[in-house]
Amino acid sequence: MDAATLHSARRNMVEYQIRCCKVLNPELIDMLVNSPREKFVPEHVVSLAYMEGSVPLPCNQEMLTPLQEAQILQAIALKGTERVLEIGTGTGYLTHLLALQASEVVSCEIHEELVNLAKKNLEENGADNVKVVHVNAMDEAALEAANIGKDFDVIVLGAALETIPNHIQALLKENGQLIAFIGKDIVTLELHQFINGMDIKTGITETRLLPMEGIAKEREFIF
Repeated sequence: MDAATLHSARRNMVEYQIRCCKVLNPELIDMLVNSPREKFVPEHVVSLAYMEGSVPLPCNQEMLTPLQEAQILQAIALKGTERVLEIGTGTGYLTHLLALQASEVVSCEIHEELVNLAKKNLEENGADNVKVVHVNAMDEAALEAANIGKDFDVIVLGAALETIPNHIQALLKENGQLIAFIGKDIVTLELHQFINGMDIKTGITETRLLPMEGIAKEREFIF
C-alpha cells in the first residue's frame, strides 16, 4: 500500500471507528491522525493496520483495536509529566502513543521476539523516553528482579485479567490511576483512580480480549 492510501485509511479509521464512539479529545484525535500505525504492524499484514478488528502478531498475540487504544488514552488523559508503566508491549504502537503524551514509559513484555520488534519500532519512530523490559510482569519475583522502579503515575494493562494483581497495583504512586480489562470472555475496560485511599472505578466499555499471559495457575487438590 502506498503512503497516500495508508494516510487515507488512517483518517477513515479515526472518523469511522474512533470519533463516532465518543472519543473526541482534539489533541488525541490529532495524534492518532499523525501516528503511522502501519509502522508497528508486521509487514505481511500492513493492509490490516487500520481495520476495525485486531491485527495478528507473532507469538499468538494480537494488537489492541484502534478503538481500544483510543479509549485507553482518552480515559487516562495524560498531561505530559507522568511516569507510565505498561504491561504488554506487543509491537510497541500503544507504547509509542503513551510516550508521545508522557514523560517516561516503562513497558514490560513476556515474549522476547516482541521485545526485540518493539524496541526496533520505537527506535525507528523516535521514542527516546521508553524502556522496554523482557519480563513476565505477572510473576512478582521476576518483576522485582527486573528492577523497573515504582511510584508510577499511571499503569496500563493491555490484556484481560480477572483481578488486578496486588504487586502491580503496589507500583502506583499515591493518587495514581490504573486502567485494565477486567473479566473473562466478555471483559470491561475499567479505570481505577486511587484518591485518598479510595478506589474510584469507572467502567468504560465492554469488549473481547486475549487473556494476560504468565499468570500462575492455582494448584487444585483432589481428595
